[in-house]
Formats: sequence, structure tokens, C-alpha cells
Amino acid sequence: MSTVTADDGARLYYEEAGQGTPVVFVHEFLGDCRSWGAQVRHFSRRHRCIAYNARGYPPSDVPQRVEDYSFEHQRAGIRAVLDGLGIDRAHVVGLSMGAFASFYFGMQWPGRALSLILAGIGSGAMPEGRAQFRQESEERAERLLAEGFGGHAESLCLSPTRVQLQNKNPRGFAEFRAQVKQHSATGSALTLKGYQALRPALQDYSEQMARCTVPTLIICGDEDEPCLDASLMLKRAMPSAGLAVMPHTGHACNLEEPELFNRLCEQFFHQVESGQYRMRDPRAQSDRML
Repeated sequence: MSTVTADDGARLYYEEAGQGTPVVFVHEFLGDCRSWGAQVRHFSRRHRCIAYNARGYPPSDVPQRVEDYSFEHQRAGIRAVLDGLGIDRAHVVGLSMGAFASFYFGMQWPGRALSLILAGIGSGAMPEGRAQFRQESEERAERLLAEGFGGHAESLCLSPTRVQLQNKNPRGFAEFRAQVKQHSATGSALTLKGYQALRPALQDYSEQMARCTVPTLIICGDEDEPCLDASLMLKRAMPSAGLAVMPHTGHACNLEEPELFNRLCEQFFHQVESGQYRMRDPRAQSDRML
């Protein structure tokens, strides 16, 4: 079994395919490294692709203390993968929870990121939704600790931003739901308590965002309501960021529309690797309407 070791000793499981410029995939709360199958199959033809399981997601270690699941641990997990595999810099692609970790990683260690792709980022990030997100995270964590995934996988997988996957691809949705049921209830609950509920607001990094020069692509489904405003906020705050909105798409955008998702990423990678990715022209940021 292939693992790297984080600073605190937690082992993180990873899978790897292909050769070339490295791409690290960072999964969402209801995902794991398997969630990136369509991306790894596509990009491993020209890139070295690494998908790993965050702490709390077997076969990665499942620490038993909530303090071992902080956002600092999550962003450092990406660095541990790079260091453990001898990679200096990589494209970092994150979805949802993984997009937050990728964002925090890029703000802390910008020199280690060739680029950032932040997909489905923003749930609970905006001020008006933070209290509700924290409450729901804590309540769901307690239910998972008490009852396990048996009675919760269905409701988690059929949230308002995930029914789109079921409607578009029932077979893919069934596979997604089956994988969720295999997760560690303890690891997921502690992730909710230590990371999801307590992670800092994106706006706390306004200064870092304003001076960030790491090429960044923000991807959001137009039916991913909790992420739309946050994605637009990031686009406005980061001169290095582009924004792509995928039509009739919810939260798990890489699963719902893998071909479109891959195409957006591939075009972005090509711009970055060819040296043609540009920062936003300051003249494009003005109060003028004409």
C-alpha cells in the first residue's frame, strides 16, 4: 500500500498514474481518491497524477482526536504528498472540502503550486451562511458518531446540490453512494467537527488573495447555490483567478460533467505550462459601466 507520512505521523494513502508534470487531486467530504477516476484516466496520458485520501478516510489513518483534523492539518496533507513523492511543484486540483484545503495550501505555500483549481468551493464561507453551516456540520457529526453511515448516506447523497448527479447519471450516483457507505463514520465525523465546522473564512485571506500570483481556476456549478456567491467573491478578490460556471450542474461537478470538467482543466493547464496564463488587467477593475 502506497502512503506518505504527514508531519504529525498520520499516514496518507495515495494512488498514482502517468508521467509528466505532476497533478495532485484533493477530494471532497463525501469523496476519496476514487472520486477522481475520470480525471486520473484522462490526465495520466500526459501528466503524473496523484490522488490521495485525506486523514480520516481509510486506508489513510483515522486519528481519534478532533484537534488532529484542523485546516492546518488538511493543507499540510497536500505538502506531505508533494514532499513524500519528491515533487517540488504541482498543479493542485481540489473539490469542495479539498478545494478549501487547496486554497489554504496555495495561500501558505504559493511556491509549491504550479496552479490551483478550486471546484465547488464556498459552502459555509459567506458570512450569512457560516452559523448554519457550522451547526449542520456539528449535528451531522454527532449523528454519524452515534449511528454510523447506515442511516445517513442516503440523505447526505441526496442534498439539493447532489440530486443533479442522480438525475444525470443514476449508475454513477449509485456508485458514488456505495462508496460513501464505505467511509469511516468516525473519520468523517471528526472531519466535520475539526475541519468543516472550524475552518477560517475565505475572506480572512483577503490580503493574500490580492497579491496571489498563482494561476487559479475557480469552477462552480450553476445549481451549487452555497458556492455561487463565494466563487464570484474569489474571482473578484484574486487577480490571478478565472471563473468557469458549468450549466445545470450541482456540487460534484467532476462526476456530473467529467468531459466538460476535464476540458476546462486541460485548457487551463496548457495556458499555465506554456507560459500564456495572464493576471487580470488592472484596467478591467473599474467602477465604470461604459
